[in-house]
Amino acid sequence: MNTRRFLTLLASAAVVALAHVAPAVQAKELVPATLRLKWLPQTQFAGFYYAVAKGYYKDEGIDLKINPGGPNLLPENLVATGADTFALSGGTDSVMAALDKGLPIVCVGVSHQVTPFAFVTRKDGPVKSLKDLEGRKATAWFTGAQYVLFGMLANQGVDRAKVDIQPQQVSVTPFVNGEVDVVTATWYNELYTIRQRMGADNLRMFVAEDYGVTFPRDTLVVAKKTAQDNPKLVTGFLRASIRGWHDAMANPKEAVDILMKVAPTLDRAHQEFMLTEAYRLMTSGKAKEQGLFWIDAGAMKATHDFLLNNKVISKPLDLAAGFDPSFLKAIPVEERRP
Repeated sequence: MNTRRFLTLLASAAVVALAHVAPAVQAKELVPATLRLKWLPQTQFAGFYYAVAKGYYKDEGIDLKINPGGPNLLPENLVATGADTFALSGGTDSVMAALDKGLPIVCVGVSHQVTPFAFVTRKDGPVKSLKDLEGRKATAWFTGAQYVLFGMLANQGVDRAKVDIQPQQVSVTPFVNGEVDVVTATWYNELYTIRQRMGADNLRMFVAEDYGVTFPRDTLVVAKKTAQDNPKLVTGFLRASIRGWHDAMANPKEAVDILMKVAPTLDRAHQEFMLTEAYRLMTSGKAKEQGLFWIDAGAMKATHDFLLNNKVISKPLDLAAGFDPSFLKAIPVEERRP
């Protein structure tokens, strides 16, 4: 066999060998995972949708599917039972209530660093201060918002038993029609609707932080077993999510476009407003230094003590076990900061 033919055969053999090896090297098997949202698709969740559309989760070895939430779904339960891998749940209060019941979950990130809603009344109405709420009607979501109002009233020396606090429905029409004195409104959703219908100048706001109350909300949770057995998955999910939020805010038009492909009937102007407000809540407080999804131990302790004192939880919780920032800390802080 001459030298040229030998080299040709050798090269052919190498190509055949690479053809068998390359797919195994290149086709990195993705880990399937799901993210359950607390509500229906909207730009409150834009960063996650952006990360899926751009392949950021796949870059971390994750094949992520986003599952919408709804009024009758409890994200903590779905994660605890294994129905979903991750969930964006209601808030630190709902996580603590779940931990109090023994659900095997852990919070690995907090989206909204400050209270994401305020309490709204008419500027020309009878409620000029929280003290004026005595004998009047207020509505709040009984999924955590009522605790914020309880805390605000207590800090002002107002007996909440003297306030007619009722569960709030989805629509803000009862407030617009004058049937309610004070209504709860998220900064990014209901407040937009109320301002559109009544005018921003005609409203008075009671902001939780002005009354010494902070309830961080929109918490990322995962099953304890997943966190223990696959920390790389959790950190990869957080890294891709942070990247998605950063890039969504750098490209807001594209971010809204991506979301509206999922939910085309939404009002674009509202979604643009929501995106900006949601990101403001995410980059408030300690997030300025520690980055997105930071778990503020001080805020967790204050929330815990309030819930314990008001018998929302039955016993003291191990907050270090229930709220674990170690997965975030595995990501350089420069990547996490807004």
